[in-house]
Amino acid sequence: MAKKIRSPEELLQFRKKVVAFKEAVKTRIIVSGGTCCLAKGSKRIFELFREELDRQNIAAGVELKSSGCHSFCENEVIVLILPEEICYMRVRAEDVKEIVSRTIIKKEIMERLLYKDPLTGEQFIKEGEIPFYKHQSQIVFGNNRFIDPKNIEDYIASGGYEALVKALQTMTPEEVITEVKKANIRGRGGGGFPAGSKWETTRNAPNNPKYVVVNCDEGDPGAYMDRALMEGNPHSVLEGLIISGYAIGAQEGFIYIRQEYPLATENTLHAINQAREYGFLGENILGSTFNFDVEVHRGAGAFVTGESSALMSAIEGRVGQPRPKYIRTAVSGIWGKPSNLNNVETLANVPLVINKGADWYSSIGTENSKGTKIFSLVGNVNNTGLVEVPMGTTIREIVYDIGGGIPGGRQFKAVQIGGPSGGCIPSQFLDMPIDYDEFTKVGAMMGSGGMIVMDEDTCMVDVARYFLDFLSDESCGKCVPCREGIRQLHKILMKIVRGDGEEGDIALLEDLSEVISAASLCALGQTAANPVLTAIKYFREEFLAHINEKRCPTKVCQGLVSYFIQPDRCQGCTACLKNCPSGAIDGGKGLIHVIIQEKCVKCGICFEVCPDRYRAVEKLSGGPVPPVPADREITRRRVER
Repeated sequence: MAKKIRSPEELLQFRKKVVAFKEAVKTRIIVSGGTCCLAKGSKRIFELFREELDRQNIAAGVELKSSGCHSFCENEVIVLILPEEICYMRVRAEDVKEIVSRTIIKKEIMERLLYKDPLTGEQFIKEGEIPFYKHQSQIVFGNNRFIDPKNIEDYIASGGYEALVKALQTMTPEEVITEVKKANIRGRGGGGFPAGSKWETTRNAPNNPKYVVVNCDEGDPGAYMDRALMEGNPHSVLEGLIISGYAIGAQEGFIYIRQEYPLATENTLHAINQAREYGFLGENILGSTFNFDVEVHRGAGAFVTGESSALMSAIEGRVGQPRPKYIRTAVSGIWGKPSNLNNVETLANVPLVINKGADWYSSIGTENSKGTKIFSLVGNVNNTGLVEVPMGTTIREIVYDIGGGIPGGRQFKAVQIGGPSGGCIPSQFLDMPIDYDEFTKVGAMMGSGGMIVMDEDTCMVDVARYFLDFLSDESCGKCVPCREGIRQLHKILMKIVRGDGEEGDIALLEDLSEVISAASLCALGQTAANPVLTAIKYFREEFLAHINEKRCPTKVCQGLVSYFIQPDRCQGCTACLKNCPSGAIDGGKGLIHVIIQEKCVKCGICFEVCPDRYRAVEKLSGGPVPPVPADREITRRRVER
């Protein structure tokens, strides 16, 4: 069992000892081990490295560790070799033996495992030289690649728990809150409310006990920033939580983790147990009079429990539904007591502010949005993964400099930011800086940081339908405006994408959105209309094409497309005939085929299976289908060979 650290001096001596041990290691092999990495075999790769190092009798001079996510998710599994900073990507089990024999022993570079820029063809040896990493500023997420999340000594060696020492030894609770307020950390999980003000409200609330809570109920489609932090560096969040407890006057904290995050839960529980063993949790922390402990609560998978009062109801053991906000949770939260809720990323910023000071922190970012922000960059972009950039970075820089642009050279159309309740930001705002207030001006929101890139082939009406479909399912149903209003929005959008839209539908969508936003109980309903309103505002012509012309310009909406076989291209191969599920194709071997429109269910299988060398099946966007020649014998003539 680890020796409990009872004073700042003991922590300093322990850190020196750990650092000295690590500095004596000649080679360090780090295997990425986040959820996406495990899905690609990182656990087996790690075990094979250990076996091969033992077989080669060189394990004594090498430190092998499994870390969290390295953020360039599409290229996992990533293996980082230090001190040379060699970065190998898409490593598989069969590569391990060669990496040890060639790179670890002979110091040779395996070019086939290096990252190769798909646009320029240039290869990069060091991770920091790869454009995806080069244009980032990973002050919060950066340690994920160097720390074993199940080894507290890694976190301590990197300076972990220094901020807690500083807070307990040299600062009063009020001074900690003042520093957080001065840094102007805004909440990273939703509307961007200033964290320091929230802390101050909870501290000044009259009732006791007080509680502090970590919100890791990240439910936005495509978002996984919080999950990656809790999986890869849980101690950074835990340290921020302990400091917030000290500042607010709480002795108990909760970490709320959604059910779908088993690895985050496992690593967080392990971190909590280690923190207790080493004396960072429990009674008289680091020799002070401060007592604090933490409990993990696993969510049931409901999106609405990301809302503060719903989350606290779930912690109490009740149904996760929001409460009216006439009393804020900062004053009356868990069991009616003052409760401070912060997002994972928000709390991971706190140790940085305490260690380096509010002036350092506020030097990063814009006037009203300080520090960095982590985004999950997904969708129609070449480089997908987790991206951390200073506030004020433009959308163009993220999509093109870090994301590598749009696949196939297609045009950027929009980016959906802020989760399902966020807004669709079109191409005219590509040079808009990442900033809470700037996003609000264009009808979007920062949210937790999901960033879905869409190209020219994306139907914005269908995008609005998709997010309303999600929100309709996730509404808790407690209040009528949200429960019925979102359902009606979704119903109208479904009608439009089916081809049954009619005049007045756009005005009805706008009117309903206004009512839902004004009358809903919680933020889910209040922001649910954002994707609809921004889609209408910036892409109204697409809605009009769907309604007035019965046409989907991007040929996405099944109800508004048709399939037609060009007679001069059809070679009678029968691929479409054999795969059609509704028997809508008339033809035979060596005969020109015809789609019987009355039977066609518009599934698109014929379009997919038609050989590329023929491309006889065409997808048509609205309008009449070219007529079949009256003379069926001509239409069905045997193809000339």
